[in-house]
Amino acid sequence: MNPAVLDRLSELDKRIVVALQRDGRASWRAVAEAVGAPVTTVARRGQQLLVDGVVRVAAVPALAADGPYDSFLVRINCKPGGHLAVAAALVENPDVRFVTLVTGTYDVMAELIVRGGAIRYPQLIGELQSITGVERWRSDLILHVYKVSFDWGRQLYGELLGPEPGDAVIGAAQHEECGPEHFDEADRAILKALGDDGRETFQSIADRLGMNESSVRRRYERMRSSRCVDILTLIPSAALGMGAETLLTVTVAPSRLENVARQLAEYPFVRYLAALLDENALLCEVISPSSTELYGFITGSLAHLDGVQGWTASMELLYLKRGFVETPWWRSQLDA
Repeated sequence: MNPAVLDRLSELDKRIVVALQRDGRASWRAVAEAVGAPVTTVARRGQQLLVDGVVRVAAVPALAADGPYDSFLVRINCKPGGHLAVAAALVENPDVRFVTLVTGTYDVMAELIVRGGAIRYPQLIGELQSITGVERWRSDLILHVYKVSFDWGRQLYGELLGPEPGDAVIGAAQHEECGPEHFDEADRAILKALGDDGRETFQSIADRLGMNESSVRRRYERMRSSRCVDILTLIPSAALGMGAETLLTVTVAPSRLENVARQLAEYPFVRYLAALLDENALLCEVISPSSTELYGFITGSLAHLDGVQGWTASMELLYLKRGFVETPWWRSQLDA
């Protein structure tokens, strides 16, 4: 994606993007009704956003879909000039869910999913730590996820999205009730197709898999209603004029950890919130229009929460992967 494409996005384009954040598989008719524009115009502009790589829609199985797991936040220092190669290598690893280049103490941050539990962690990190360019590796167990929000655009276009969806409430993001027993071979084939293209039609998937369209639709709706799959709509934050993506590690008094987490989860620009094992800390990802709004949040809100003892922060320069899905724009941004 040429960065100049983002400069040409119209107000309608941005509203379409936010509507797709709400439901990446919504029909163009439903999107048109949400944004108040003709269906033909919305379909044409929406398809172009997908072709240009401004938007990518993908289905992601719940983390527990493959059985028990533990999640680790990984913070990496790289040899001078090696940060991009390290991040690119992490993108290729199927156990890495999230990768971003950052400012501050570290060069790269990532999330590593360890299937089978933490006992398998040493078996995985040997290969990852040997990536050329890795100089220092620090990892921390993610104890509990409080919030994952896929529709942070609501802070700009809240009227399009309605009430906060269930995916973003405290604790719901972990989908612990979903396990391998919820899937058979056909289910996983459907998810694989939707992972490649989250907007592919049920009829197209059925034709490729040799199934009935109604069967594919029914299976998808069962997985969705059972909270066994999320539909992610990935967009660069700049597409909606958001210039500040920040990872905060917030140190909290142990007795106030839960209360602080619940208060932070209420902020629409808090995209991700989790408790870390080390230092009584919360990992808080914030997305805001500019550093001015970020400053206002830190000084006017975070600093006054009862129990907050301090924080460290890293600006996200470029995220390459989110929800196991590679972003379609990171390579072109570097070439620009």
